Formats: sequence, C-alpha cells, structure tokens
Amino acid sequence: MKLKTTITLLLIALAGFAFAQEAKSPFDTTMYGRNPAVGKYADIRGFKMYCETYGKGEPLLIIHGNGGSINNFLYQIPYFAKNYQVILADSRAQGKSPDPSDSLSYEMMTDDLNALLDNLHLKSCYVIGWSDGGINGLLLAIRHPDKVKKLAVTGANLWPDTTAVDPFVYKWAMNMNKTMRDSASRMKTPAPEIKNQLKLLHLLSYEPHITVEQLHIISCPTLVIGGDHDVLLPKHTMLIAQSIPNSYLWIIPNSGHSTPVYKKDQFNQVVGDFFAQPYRKIEGFGRFN
Repeated sequence: MKLKTTITLLLIALAGFAFAQEAKSPFDTTMYGRNPAVGKYADIRGFKMYCETYGKGEPLLIIHGNGGSINNFLYQIPYFAKNYQVILADSRAQGKSPDPSDSLSYEMMTDDLNALLDNLHLKSCYVIGWSDGGINGLLLAIRHPDKVKKLAVTGANLWPDTTAVDPFVYKWAMNMNKTMRDSASRMKTPAPEIKNQLKLLHLLSYEPHITVEQLHIISCPTLVIGGDHDVLLPKHTMLIAQSIPNSYLWIIPNSGHSTPVYKKDQFNQVVGDFFAQPYRKIEGFGRFN
C-alpha cells in the first residue's frame, strides 16, 4: 500500500472511522458532506471553506477531527437537525476546504470557525467538537467566548504527550510523523497531498498547547466527554472538566475514541439533554442527590 494511502487511512482510523475503510460504508454513501442542495463555499481568511447547514432552530456548530470531514457526523446531523440549525464545515486543509499554505494550527482553525459564524451572521451558537474538533471547541470558548452558548467536547486533549495521550497511540503518531517526513525528504518535489498530510500529522504529534489556566476562563457550560478506553487518557479528560468552572464530566464505559459513532444513541441523547436543560451547580448537600 502506498504511504500516502496508509497515512490517510490511519488518520481516519484515529478519528474513529474504521467504517470508512469499507467500500460500502455509510460514511462513503451518505449525502452529508457532498450535498449540492445545501453545500456552499464561504471565503474565510484566505481560503474557501466548504460548509453545509441542516434544520431550523438555534444554531449548533459541529466540528470534526483530524483528517475528517462533515460526513463524520452521519449519526448526529439528522438527530440534532430536528431542533437546531446544524452548521458543519470541512476545516482548513481537510475535506473540501483545501489550503496550500505551509502552516496549520488549532488556533488558525478556531479563528476560521469564528469567521464562518460571522459570515453566517451568527452571534453565538451551541458547539459539539470531536477529537481535534473538541480542541477547536475549547479554543473557540477561550478565544471567542461570546460565540459559544454551551460546549460539548469528546476526545479532546490539552497537550501532546503521554500524560494526555495513551502511550501506544503517542508512539504510533510520532513514528508515523517520522516515517512520512523521511519519505518526503527523499522526494525532489513532494506532491501537495503529501505536504497536506504532513501538516495534519504535525497537529497529531506536536499540538495543541493549551494551559489549565486558559481553561479557567471558559465561562460557558461545558460537557466534557471521553471513553474509558479513549486514545486520550481518562485522567486527562477529568483534568479538563475539573479546570472549567461550569462543567460536567461524562466518562463512557466500554468506549474508545469514537463515541459519536459506536455510542451514537447515548451520545446524542446526553448531549441533547445537556443543551436543552439549564446548567446547575451541584454543591453542599446537593452532592448527596
């Protein structure tokens, strides 16, 4: 198998899409992410961002993970579109939003999403983020707090080391990064696809760099989610929740990184309830309830 194909499949697998490696998977055949009836491009900060919108109601932004795209939320779009205006976009340098520049960071992608909301004339919205999308969700609440009403993140991390990431996954990501860079260095002129994969692998291996102190300034109610066998360690997920003033923590048993796929019914219901119900402080004798 060619290296580029291997990298792509492994990135997809890390985002939780074993299904995507099957020729007839629902992720290959869904209209989401390729729907000409609702798809459009927005000129955002020097590139064209592809986005789709479904449903009516209060706006809900859903953000995909590394190497992913809109269709990653096959199981969330129809559920939340019943009550919300669901907005999804292919992040910079991913999906149908190509970006030939050399740099890519979570801060760039977060500011892209903020600009998209401005482009759509939306002052604030609910937010769901998965994996890298969870990182972007945290940064959106930090960098553009007025834009986030409530935030639900699953499989997010603050920094890229083995205090946050499962050691096996960390070693795999670093090895893949080295293999890809060594291969590219032997090419006279690496193809644009290779350069793009290197940008995504850099994110996977060397970012983000969010401090606990930054989490302290998140003011919106936040639901922090992780599988008990996630690629992000449960203790790190707990740290994120404990560092956000108005947060709930949900560690899902018998679950890995792909909660929106393999635990879709639970995920949709719990996140939907979190958005619909007022956040409550649980203190004092309330802890006995």
